[in-house]
Amino acid sequence: MSPADPSLALHALLFVVAVAAGLIDSIAGGGGLLCVPVLLAVGLSPAQTLATNKVQGSCGTFSAATHYLLAGEASLGPLVPAILTVFAAAAAGTMTVQRLDPHFLTALLPVLLVAVALYVLVSPRIGDQDRHARLGRGAFSLSFAPLIGFYDGFFGPGAGSFFTVGLVELLGLNLRRATAETKVLNLTSNVASVLFFLAAGQVVWSVALVMAAGQLIGARIGSRAVIKRGAGLVRPCLVVMSLALTVKLVGDRQQVWPWLWATAKALVGY
Repeated sequence: MSPADPSLALHALLFVVAVAAGLIDSIAGGGGLLCVPVLLAVGLSPAQTLATNKVQGSCGTFSAATHYLLAGEASLGPLVPAILTVFAAAAAGTMTVQRLDPHFLTALLPVLLVAVALYVLVSPRIGDQDRHARLGRGAFSLSFAPLIGFYDGFFGPGAGSFFTVGLVELLGLNLRRATAETKVLNLTSNVASVLFFLAAGQVVWSVALVMAAGQLIGARIGSRAVIKRGAGLVRPCLVVMSLALTVKLVGDRQQVWPWLWATAKALVGY
């Protein structure tokens, strides 16, 4: 099949994949694990895949973010400073990735994702109750938020997990609210990236529109589930998606394990 193929079977496949990805992404992030391989498989080039995936994924993020906002799980007011810094940082990251190779991150990222999974499993701060904040909103908006925003524009995998952990650990938010605010910040970084992809003309609209419809539905289902079940749903999903992203990255870059072994030996002095 090709992306120009008008067959109902292709469109149905893309729609179903997008529904599943939107549901997953609204809960714990990582919907690209489903979408990117499928987009490549139906014949899109790598550049078209990245651009089309960002556009359709942004629709799911928009659906989840608006649902969380309307349900009162997140408020725009306190997030405005972080939205501004994340947008600027994501735009800078998207411009930077056009000049630099993000290859080095594929070696480091599995380590960070495993650390996220372990943190979510063992940390007493992860739950349905707010905790003591380690940073104020202003400091968070000037430090951690733009850091992850830049990363999302530059590379992307796991950005949602990093946002969520930062909101819990640094601002003391409960996991449900952290997930809701993550979607707003994710939407911000996605919009910044999408603007540059649109300018490059790499979006395959026949695919993006079909998948956007699926994303809107899946994200709405997932965000409703988070509001209803809270940490009991988000916590295991965060662990599973962090480990799934790790497995994918390790599979993509088999040299990760030799790099980790060499790093471990250097740390212990061998």
